[in-house]
Amino acid sequence: MKYVGYYNGQFGSVDEIRIPMTDRAVYFGDGVYDVALLYNRRPFALDDHLDRFYRSCQMIDIDFKVPRDEMHAIIEKMISMADDSVGQIYWQVSRGSGYRAHTYPDDMQPNLLAFIKPQNIPDLSIKYKMITMPDPRYQMCNVKTINLLPNVMACEKAMRAGCNEAILVRDGYVMECSHSNCSIIKNGVFRTAPTTCQILPGVARMHTIQLCHKLGIPVVEEAFTVEEMMDADEVISTATSVFLRTASEI
Repeated sequence: MKYVGYYNGQFGSVDEIRIPMTDRAVYFGDGVYDVALLYNRRPFALDDHLDRFYRSCQMIDIDFKVPRDEMHAIIEKMISMADDSVGQIYWQVSRGSGYRAHTYPDDMQPNLLAFIKPQNIPDLSIKYKMITMPDPRYQMCNVKTINLLPNVMACEKAMRAGCNEAILVRDGYVMECSHSNCSIIKNGVFRTAPTTCQILPGVARMHTIQLCHKLGIPVVEEAFTVEEMMDADEVISTATSVFLRTASEI
């Protein structure tokens, strides 16, 4: 099975599983998600992604009670059902189901959705073309919410401009990209924006910082301007889906 799905205890083909119209993910985007990559039937950095997933649940008051070992079991079963040994593992939890209302009861039961789809390992030798644009997002970018409309629109604008990624800029400072973190190297120092409410704490970003420390590369977690980015020795995009990509043009 190429596209393995799961919803509230039901495993099967993504095309067969049905989600109720009253799931708050459908009409509010009321939920959080995370993504990990599968290599040789082993998920990479799964616990790091689960840490962020459970943290996102807490930050928007979703009372998600499925324990970590059960999440591991669900993901492992989907892996066993998948045809491919390399792919993308996606999971999300919505606040629950109910007729549309902005408020929600305290006892609402969250809905868990997950799937695995095939994904090729990206060619890291291909450099990115990137474009800057204003950051229209709100002040909860550190929550990995399924509400991604500004990111979707920014990514689409970048693609239409012949670019791979959109660099989001706020008050002259680089925040992150439409679906990745943005960092620079200048004079041998790795510089990346701090993990405030204005950027997502990326797992690939975290692993890159850890590797810098291991290799003796200085790290500065400090915001940088567009001008500083354009003067950098290297501009780097990091994300689970693309690993670490460098830019050739902005």
